[in-house]
Amino acid sequence: MTAAEAGTGRLTRTLGARTRRVVYGTPGPAEIRDELHHTTTIDLAHVVMLTECGLLPEDAAAALLAGITRLRADEFAELYEMDAPRGLYLMYEGHLVAELGTEVGGKLHTGRSRNDIKATITAMRLRGELIDLLGETQRMQAVLLARARAHRGVPMPVYTHFQPAMPISYGYYLAGIASALDRDITALRQTLEELDRCPLGAGAVSGTDLPIDPARTAALLGFDGPPLHAMDAVAARDTVLRALGAAAGAGLTLSRLATDLQLWSTQEFGFIEFPERLVGGSSAMPQKRNAFLLEHVKAKAAHAVGAWTACASATKSTPFTNSIEVGTEAVSGAWSALAAVRDSVLLAQVLVSGARPVSERMAQRAREGFVTATVIANRLVTQGVPFRTAHHVVGAAVREAIESGESELTKITLPDGMPADVSAEVPSLADVVDAHDRGGGPGTCEDTVHTLRERLAAHGERLVAHRDRLRAAELQLDTAVGDIVARRATRGERR
Repeated sequence: MTAAEAGTGRLTRTLGARTRRVVYGTPGPAEIRDELHHTTTIDLAHVVMLTECGLLPEDAAAALLAGITRLRADEFAELYEMDAPRGLYLMYEGHLVAELGTEVGGKLHTGRSRNDIKATITAMRLRGELIDLLGETQRMQAVLLARARAHRGVPMPVYTHFQPAMPISYGYYLAGIASALDRDITALRQTLEELDRCPLGAGAVSGTDLPIDPARTAALLGFDGPPLHAMDAVAARDTVLRALGAAAGAGLTLSRLATDLQLWSTQEFGFIEFPERLVGGSSAMPQKRNAFLLEHVKAKAAHAVGAWTACASATKSTPFTNSIEVGTEAVSGAWSALAAVRDSVLLAQVLVSGARPVSERMAQRAREGFVTATVIANRLVTQGVPFRTAHHVVGAAVREAIESGESELTKITLPDGMPADVSAEVPSLADVVDAHDRGGGPGTCEDTVHTLRERLAAHGERLVAHRDRLRAAELQLDTAVGDIVARRATRGERR
């Protein structure tokens, strides 16, 4: 067994097949492509940097870059059936050594470690997931705001303790969800902005004494700069925790939206109708129209909550250095959790777009719930009546209406001794909704939507700038790789 096959200069035995499956899994072609795509992107940037720093001869660099580029173009197909006794990375590196020789392939790992490579892969993968999730969550907010503006004139009751409380509009409710989602977007964006430093260059745990240029690799990989602190770069995965927390927050916001929409779409409420494409039937009950997609939205937040809990639990009490508990086990559930929240967002987009308020039913239930009572009491207050007195007067009127079988409040009987100039009219629902124009009430819905639209535009601009920076880095890396390979080809022609 050669040193390359053994993986180190000291160990000569590898894990048994069963233990290897537990530790490294049994990656199929898709998993190999996903992991090695990030690995080889890092390799391309690293080889360019080593060459520019004089640590790698240009001919060797060109051979490495050509070999890596060829593997990428073929989607690593020639590696699919290869044995990986110590994981994909060492299998892939060993393949390059076997193909190009030790004098070329053996120089790839100069000035780095699997530790900083792994941390960089996590950062790049997390960056991609957050950019995708942010984009879809911003689209979700745009849908909410569009529907909020369209339905701001549809009165309905808002409930507290599951009892009708005050009059609002359906558009105002949706604007409230958009307001909460704005904070979730802010949290996701701030987490993305934490990924500004590239871990590559941190080495195993304390950097390196080789004259490398980590700022160059950081720029080629789309980061703002190199590690600030090597040990922190390989020890910490707290940004993954914050990403899961932010994603869980967005999932929870949408789960509460879905809970309301599901309740309101029942026959007992009848506030919301969904088109047939967004409901399901029953295998046994032909009358059913199940808004089952809402149940997926409600449940998917649990994936992020569970992944955050697992990540925090695996990280707790580990030493602050490179650690498999943190770098591997703690983050293992993050990717499926982030994907679940993204799916929740996608479902919520079509559900909010497709939901249609039944305005007559909403208005009917608002009147039957006597939700104008507080407004009537407040109008008595503006005429000089103490609030508690007004509260009792209107409460008595509601009791009288219920006892007489009335389904809504139509009149207020003022008690004897009330000043003659005091009047108590029962206002319309639309008038009451519009009158609540202080403290962020439904009368300010248009202003709320305008403010949130401005914030959404700002979020969008920052996301576009982030994507543009990554595209520019990708182009810069492609150009640098192409230049080195081209110069080698030119030298070969001259010979």
